[in-house]
Amino acid sequence: MSSLPPLPLTNLSALETRAVWAALTEAHRRLAELKGLCESLPNQGILLDTLGIQEAKDSSEIENIITTHDELYAFQDDSGGTAAAKEVRHYVSALRTGYEAVRDSGLIRLETLLAVQAELEQNRAGLRKLPGTVLKNEATRQTIYEPPQDADEVEALMANLIDFIHADDGLDPLLRMVITHHQFESIHPFYDGNGRTGRILNLLMLQRDGLLDLPVLYLSRYITTTKPDYYRLLQTVRDEDRWAEWCLYLLRGVAVTSQSAIHLVKAFRDLMQKTKNDLRDRLPKLYSQDLLNNLFRYPYTKIEFIERELGVSRPTATKYLEQLTSAGLVRKQKMGRSNFYINEPLYALLSGVSLEQASNNA
Repeated sequence: MSSLPPLPLTNLSALETRAVWAALTEAHRRLAELKGLCESLPNQGILLDTLGIQEAKDSSEIENIITTHDELYAFQDDSGGTAAAKEVRHYVSALRTGYEAVRDSGLIRLETLLAVQAELEQNRAGLRKLPGTVLKNEATRQTIYEPPQDADEVEALMANLIDFIHADDGLDPLLRMVITHHQFESIHPFYDGNGRTGRILNLLMLQRDGLLDLPVLYLSRYITTTKPDYYRLLQTVRDEDRWAEWCLYLLRGVAVTSQSAIHLVKAFRDLMQKTKNDLRDRLPKLYSQDLLNNLFRYPYTKIEFIERELGVSRPTATKYLEQLTSAGLVRKQKMGRSNFYINEPLYALLSGVSLEQASNNA
């Protein structure tokens, strides 16, 4: 018999503390502000394409998959880059897979999570069927947790989890997300990709519950910077049933990362407007909304992207990009066999470096 009980929790009253309710209020307030800001943007899809890369990078970094912004932006079309960069691109694709499934159905099915994990890992191994999976301390290699081993039990616990996600029981949706995340990581249903799938599930639950229309909350950055607390509190719940501390930790993460995302989205919006004005002033005959969108969807754009998105010939795409370079709106750089045209202010914003640093790093 598993030591992991099914949901719902039997001791929800332990979460009815002043601290938890204060954290819930703040998290909801910040999320509502972020959602409203995103809704005010004319083309939200660009946010999903561009900002989703940052969540993918941070989430993958938790699993020691380390890459650079340059690699991610330069090889955004899956044309090359390191193995780590490809892993992060798979995360971006997995996030979109989940986002579109929830958008279309309004549900988070087991099939949704299987599709997300399959895209992450580029295989269809599905739920664990063989015993032997244990979680170990990276430094000491000591076993710290043994998830359910029996295939039928894993399947039953996942079915229970999906039921809990959709339960109409009056539980606050953020508390539901926090509890679901812990339960998912404790079930550890896949051979690989559990951490990243679980972090995508957080965003899908926010989307499904109407708290955020786009998955642009960088919760993985918070977890990365508080990694010891994250793993310690996961285990504290398993060992001591101390749910309040875990809930406080993740709710604070939602509030903090919402506030950070608000600043980023505002800066993104303002930079896009400034670039639009500069493009109209310096190259009025070249300006189009499609061209502007391309420059913000791809911090490192190239001829093929312009051809595809603007529906122009290769010579025309080349001419556009050379004009943008001459006008100082992008910087041309050869990487491998391709010429890339870098939107330096956007790169600096997304990578958190100054323009001077961005130029020096190039």
